[in-house]
Amino acid sequence: MAGSAQYEELVRQFSAFGAVKREINRIMPADCHSGSAAVLTLLGRYGDMRMSKLAERLSVDMSVTSRHVAHLAERGWIERSPDPADKRSRILHLTPAGRTQLDELFRRTTQLLAERLADWSDEEVGWLTQLMARLRDSFGDTRAVSRPAPPALEQTTRTPAST
Repeated sequence: MAGSAQYEELVRQFSAFGAVKREINRIMPADCHSGSAAVLTLLGRYGDMRMSKLAERLSVDMSVTSRHVAHLAERGWIERSPDPADKRSRILHLTPAGRTQLDELFRRTTQLLAERLADWSDEEVGWLTQLMARLRDSFGDTRAVSRPAPPALEQTTRTPAST
């Protein structure tokens, strides 16, 4: 188990990670904030779903989910249709315009990551991906897909950026 100093450094790194998220948000279209992007991403990954399931996957309250859904529906990126099993409930699904918007979001974020991580090896990017997925699994993230633990990390000569 890691020592207290390692966990304290991890807390500092989490705090500094906000800068990464802010930069990703800056490259998003003005009318597609992070909540909207999260909804599009989940619908793109898992397909049609009820609003309650979406709220669960987002780990937010139904009122927050409703605002995101309304924003996306106004733009024509998702549609809400009656659930055949329960007419009081709605099924959400991406429209072709929503799929186009999602593709654009992925294009932008992929390009940004490719630029910022250009000096990382494929192996390092793989480690980061695996470790982030494992971290999410440890917190019970319903969006996470279980992955095997990464191979032991070798010590590198690179000094991490300080925060």
